[in-house]
Amino acid sequence: MRTRAAALGAAVAVVAGSLTAVPAGAAAAPAPVWTKCATRDSPTLQCASVRVPLDHADPAGRQITLALSRVPHTARSFEGPLLVNPGGPGGSGLELAGFVASALPESVAARYDVIGFDPRGVGRSTPALTCAPGHFTAPRPDSVPATFALERANLDRARSFAAACGRRYADVLPYMDTVSAARDLDTVRRALGAPRVSYFGYSYGTYLGAVYAKLFPGRVHRLVLDSIVDPSGVWYADNLAQDHAFDDRHRALMAWIARHDAVYGLGTDPARIEDRWYAMRAALAAEPAGGRIGAAELEDTFTPGGYYDGYWPRLAEAFAAYVRRGDTGPLRAAYERLAAVDAGGDNGYSVYTAVQCRDAPWPRDWNRWRADTWAAHAKAPLMAWNNTWYNAPCAFWPTAPLRPVDIAADALPPALLFQATGDAATPYAGGVAVHRLLARSSLVVEQGGGNHGVTLSGNACLDRYLSAYLTDGTVPRGAGPADAVCARTPEPEPLSAKAATASRASVLHGLLGHRRWRGAAVR
Repeated sequence: MRTRAAALGAAVAVVAGSLTAVPAGAAAAPAPVWTKCATRDSPTLQCASVRVPLDHADPAGRQITLALSRVPHTARSFEGPLLVNPGGPGGSGLELAGFVASALPESVAARYDVIGFDPRGVGRSTPALTCAPGHFTAPRPDSVPATFALERANLDRARSFAAACGRRYADVLPYMDTVSAARDLDTVRRALGAPRVSYFGYSYGTYLGAVYAKLFPGRVHRLVLDSIVDPSGVWYADNLAQDHAFDDRHRALMAWIARHDAVYGLGTDPARIEDRWYAMRAALAAEPAGGRIGAAELEDTFTPGGYYDGYWPRLAEAFAAYVRRGDTGPLRAAYERLAAVDAGGDNGYSVYTAVQCRDAPWPRDWNRWRADTWAAHAKAPLMAWNNTWYNAPCAFWPTAPLRPVDIAADALPPALLFQATGDAATPYAGGVAVHRLLARSSLVVEQGGGNHGVTLSGNACLDRYLSAYLTDGTVPRGAGPADAVCARTPEPEPLSAKAATASRASVLHGLLGHRRWRGAAVR
């Protein structure tokens, strides 16, 4: 039996959506001391930190720190703080504040103090979790366990990672969960001296924001959720749903390459191009490119293309160079840029597992994982096993799980939700579900879009709804699942990789808390 952390009894309880009351000792938090930390892109950026209880049930007990960033308001009409979160869990939000402040219309951003933050355990917050440095050192074992030895090797990696987290952070893991992070946000609110806060979250940040709104509905001014987690699947079922959605996105990439055969020379039949991709995978499993990029790393490299189609030109060039010329240089460059995990990524993954494994029950019987993954792999082979191994430490996690939060709320001000119909990381059904659960919310849909994180990335239609809402609370009202529909942003053209990274969308997707590179912005 794996060791349970001794402090479990003091953890915040979340049972069947019923939340513990706010601790009576939750007093006014000391105001943060802001110092200049300007960058070229954010010349007015300021930084600070705030202390929060490790255990919110014991507010006078051990304290940890959260790192904050701020772009101050400049308008006379002040709407208060706007907290922004890029997702994860495990994503750093410090740079996101500057991005959001610059990407919004100046007249809108000027109304808010745009506040970024590193959630507990992340980045510049302390303690920052890093369970097993080098866990993603390449090449890893082939993710598809075609042999017993491969399955055993991947299982050993998952077990050892969970054990390392338990050894290093036994006193912290019981408090690494979304409810604790949401209570942190209310401590930040008190420290800022604000009676209410606004919140703008992407990806996992939508779940964090929804949980905050459930806990503190009277303290929400405005609530924006973009690319929305399905709360009914937290977290095991949501990951299985991702497997199928990412496979759809991969086939969309194959079809895009087929439409641009004059550039890439891989053929005009998407199915045949996909066959060539899996042949490349088999060759790399046998002989990793540069001794580093095997089958698992190839999957890692192409997974970002499921989040954001702006990466497709770079990925197509790498694919074509390998298949047509045996040139591994572009593939190695794409891996280093899009998938290689550095120290920040080690931290991001540690927080990801700590939060997801603690947030909700996961199967403890490996036979369940094996059966479910092989079933998914039969229909969606791109990343079914890769995704399973990414989450497999939760099968062996040393801290007992909580229960998912029932986010249904009818006492909130109108919230504004955004969702692309083809989003792979948080499929469309999640946006529809949360729209139903949050009374008076409005859902804006990007019809036919496949990117994850759709506002402030070049779609003027979506951004108009966002700006109107942040200006005065205006939300669209319509019939059916969606209150408003916007056309998708155009697919990329086969531009050079350098040109493809120059857009605002590419900057945003470098900041979002995506899967492999949560710990650091992709440039």
